Amino acid sequence: MENSGAGVLLRNRRFGSYVDADSGIKSVALPPRNAAVKEGKMLETDDICEEEDGWLMVMISWARIVVCFVSMMFTTFIWAMIMLVLLPWPYQRIRQGNIYGHVTGKMLMWILGNPIKIEGAEYSSEKAIYISNHASPLDIFLIMWLIPTGTVGIAKKEIIFYPLFGQLYVLANHLRIDRSNSTAAIESMKEAANAVVKNELSLIIFPEGTRSKNGRLLPFKKGFVHLALQTRLPIVPIVLTGTHRAWRKGSLHVRPAPLTVRYLPPIRTNDWEREKLEDYVRLVQDVYVKNLPESQRPSESSDIVGSCRTSGS
Repeated sequence: MENSGAGVLLRNRRFGSYVDADSGIKSVALPPRNAAVKEGKMLETDDICEEEDGWLMVMISWARIVVCFVSMMFTTFIWAMIMLVLLPWPYQRIRQGNIYGHVTGKMLMWILGNPIKIEGAEYSSEKAIYISNHASPLDIFLIMWLIPTGTVGIAKKEIIFYPLFGQLYVLANHLRIDRSNSTAAIESMKEAANAVVKNELSLIIFPEGTRSKNGRLLPFKKGFVHLALQTRLPIVPIVLTGTHRAWRKGSLHVRPAPLTVRYLPPIRTNDWEREKLEDYVRLVQDVYVKNLPESQRPSESSDIVGSCRTSGS
């Protein structure tokens, strides 16, 4: 993924991965949204800071994070052994990397206990370039779980230095790009696109290129459009809501906030023209702006009641 990342579990860094929607996912209905009034203006609960949680809830959250970390280390070690056996078969290593993501991502979300609602699952098995907004370590776990088998991620080449996970990423034959300069990055993108076409794979990438600090959508980088122009794969947007409220950047406290994963209809790229690259970036970003709640849309300021402090941050 474009600047995929390791979460707080691994040195508060970002890590890249993939996952599947053919895993018997069941949707969990979200509770009704409440509203508050400030100076005559209705505010959704997404825009209201939660009160500080009690020490018991904080301790339970920390315990869940420790269990997640230990569980992930266990599954990472097991699949690293499998990858080593499969060294002569690169495509099988990609598939095993996806299976690792399905098992580990679903397990971690079960441990953390957030209610999850999944919409548009009929678009989750397309051969496509999957893209997602990124505002929380939880995004990684969800993506690991919910993307199709036969999907590769694209990460910066430095991911190999992330303990255990980085080495598994490389063993799983997923793609890395050199971002040291624009020429090297473009060449890396071409190589990635060729590998995807040759092996009939899907891709997963975070078009913002980094994690949002407050949940609001950041400007999209052009890498995903370059990949679409070279592969002619459709783009399937995955819209994640609520993850920034459940696990805030820099925090070791996961709240039981409800999450929504919504697959949008594929955006066909067969007739896209290289001269209109900037237009396509804006087009896809506008799709996200229309489908995100107000609290996650790009904005210079937000209507938040009071000031928020995050436990454990």
